[in-house]
Amino acid sequence: MAQNLLVEIVSPDRTAYRGEARSFRAPGVEGSFEVLRGHAPMLAATGVGQTVVTTPSGERVTLATSGGFVEVLDDRVIMLAETAEPASDIDVNRAKDAEERARQRLAEATAEEREAAQADLDRARNRLRASMGQI
Repeated sequence: MAQNLLVEIVSPDRTAYRGEARSFRAPGVEGSFEVLRGHAPMLAATGVGQTVVTTPSGERVTLATSGGFVEVLDDRVIMLAETAEPASDIDVNRAKDAEERARQRLAEATAEEREAAQADLDRARNRLRASMGQI
């Protein structure tokens, strides 16, 4: 593993990815960031977006992730996410249905419910984009 990172992406219900990687890119709350071998130690908060791991063979593994933290230390990246779902596991039709339901909830939301409804819509759209290979 001399030239690679060790990446682990974990959510409350599963380990979504674990393995070596050339690079790791995540949606930070202040903008996306990328981690390569030799990166300085850091702790960053993440938001809704796509996390991309580039494997040693050059394959890109995309995950729809939301909320959490990333720790980088000694060429090891650990992402603790509220949700983390590999794009290959996302059913496009179910993702479209979830987006439509979230849109409807937002349209009917009271002022107090609006922030939560918008967050649901953002997560649904992120899953749909990831499932369709859009970044």
